[in-house]
Amino acid sequence: MAAVETERGRTSSTSSLTRRTSEETKPSFQTTEFWAMAVIILAILIASAVSDSLGDVRAWTLVAAVAIGYMISRGLAKSGTKYPGEAPPNQNDR
Repeated sequence: MAAVETERGRTSSTSSLTRRTSEETKPSFQTTEFWAMAVIILAILIASAVSDSLGDVRAWTLVAAVAIGYMISRGLAKSGTKYPGEAPPNQNDR
């Protein structure tokens, strides 16, 4: 632990700013799964409006399932990332 603390003290402010701004995952609207989800939801809603066999309740259930799948995939994508700063932000500091 002491070696880690000593090494943190040696880093320059420029390198720590670079380290803080770099992120491992993209913003959600830049990912393929976001656009795939948007297209699938649009297709479900159009199919529900056009078709008599796909009811409103079933269509909205499918939309909810697609949205839940998207949230889970984003959670898994971000689960391996660490907060880029030295410590997570404290909610009480605001």
